[in-house]
Amino acid sequence: MARVGTEKIRKQQLIEATIKSIESHGFQGTTIMTISRQAEMSAGIISHYFGSKQGLILATIRHLLEQLKQGLLQQIANCEQPLTPELRLQMIVDTNFDCFQQSTSVTRTWLCFWAQALHDPELARLQAVNSKRLQRNLLYSYKQIISDKEKAIEAASMTAAMIDGLWLRSSLSQTSDIEFKHAEQLCKAFIATQCQSGQ
Repeated sequence: MARVGTEKIRKQQLIEATIKSIESHGFQGTTIMTISRQAEMSAGIISHYFGSKQGLILATIRHLLEQLKQGLLQQIANCEQPLTPELRLQMIVDTNFDCFQQSTSVTRTWLCFWAQALHDPELARLQAVNSKRLQRNLLYSYKQIISDKEKAIEAASMTAAMIDGLWLRSSLSQTSDIEFKHAEQLCKAFIATQCQSGQ
């Protein structure tokens, strides 16, 4: 059991080291050596646990996706008031704009991931999973508010585009803290408008 626990800890440390390496060196500049130095582990342990740099990159992106999923689930679990569809939509926004998703290392990793996904089929597949999950989560709540199915789908698509677009815009801003806060407010205001029009 101790060995299993150690493996899990080391894998997580390597994933965190990958995120930090991408922050410092970019996607192309990140190598097994830069990751192993960041993690203070031997390069061979990356091959042992992940098979290759590509395997570790994929594990890192899955980790970021899992953070989004678990962030929403945790908010729902900790909710102390009735969970209305509109409140759940607001929680989706909160999750996408939380402190973890705004950190410099994570924003740079996401940006590198999106750019690389244009040329890498495995990363493109993970991006498709990410997009579909966001759309599905939004639509689940909008369908409880907007009776017209097509309008619910449209509201979910527009909200997803706002979340992604405003997050991207904020991450590239010189005043990202202010921009992220404003972006979150804009997304929530849009959701409120959609909910009011759907009732």
